[in-house]
Amino acid sequence: MTLAIVIAVVVVALVFDYTNGFHDAANAIATSISTRALTPRIALILAAVMNFVGALLGQKVAHTVSDVISTEKLSANHGLVIVLSGLVGAIVWNLVTWYFGLPSSSTHALVGGLVGAALAAGASVHWHTIVDKIVIPMVASPLVGFVLAFLVMLSIMWIFRRRNPHKVFRGFRLMQTVSASALALGHGLQDAQKTMGVIFLCLVISKHAQPTDGLPLWVVVCSASAISFGTYSGGWRIMRTLGRKIIDLDPARGFSAEAVGAAVLYTTAYVWQAPISTTHTITSAIMGAGATKRFSAVRWGVARSILTAWILTFPAAGAVSAVFYLVMRHVFRLP
Repeated sequence: MTLAIVIAVVVVALVFDYTNGFHDAANAIATSISTRALTPRIALILAAVMNFVGALLGQKVAHTVSDVISTEKLSANHGLVIVLSGLVGAIVWNLVTWYFGLPSSSTHALVGGLVGAALAAGASVHWHTIVDKIVIPMVASPLVGFVLAFLVMLSIMWIFRRRNPHKVFRGFRLMQTVSASALALGHGLQDAQKTMGVIFLCLVISKHAQPTDGLPLWVVVCSASAISFGTYSGGWRIMRTLGRKIIDLDPARGFSAEAVGAAVLYTTAYVWQAPISTTHTITSAIMGAGATKRFSAVRWGVARSILTAWILTFPAAGAVSAVFYLVMRHVFRLP
């Protein structure tokens, strides 16, 4: 039975990875499409390719995710059901927020799901990892993204203050191909690793791997492929929210938001080893760049709706996971 549950967890993890891709595809390409720097289809292909490449560039975030909970005192089947329940909670929340067009965090849905299932099962939760690697970066990354995008855009406005706006925008429209690619690469670097971390946790629980081992190649390739295919499928509902409903972006502001978002993703992945939310980061960067027009130019009502989705992500995904775990515990007759 253990092998069957392992296979089920891996399949569901890759399904989550796929939903992560189409849920977060808007992160990398919404600004480029809204400023007409790229056509939707070209943008999706570019984002899918860069997501795949980014997923191959690191493993530190994956190991952080695999350290969120501990199931050492439980049987292998029990631990695997906890992971399975956490994934189901994350997928359900991703689909709910996708349906309503809200750019919530797949990262925090996954962590909330794992924690909710672990608490329902009485398993150990590594709160120090959650606080240091998830909660603090969760708060810090949007603030940093907003401030840096605001400052970068102010610098651009000052540097090009005497230039022809049409020529400047044409140049930044071309540069958005680079910034969108960099952001998509950062998304793959961050988000695909989260699925790798969950699959690796599953392998450790089932004794198919040791905590000190590196990630198997098949885990890396499968996770990279799933998020890439998901990205190509596109998340058009969320794309409209990020690209138009927050603020009408021009190419310079789109470039500022994407460049800052990519920089924050790389820094947290390689320096902090923290699984931050790509959604939080790029959304706040869009707001920061847009606020340089005037603060009233940002549609703060939409921003409040997005903030509400962020706040609800942890408890909502956790609650769904806890309920699913209780059902699965009865189905598998776990002690």
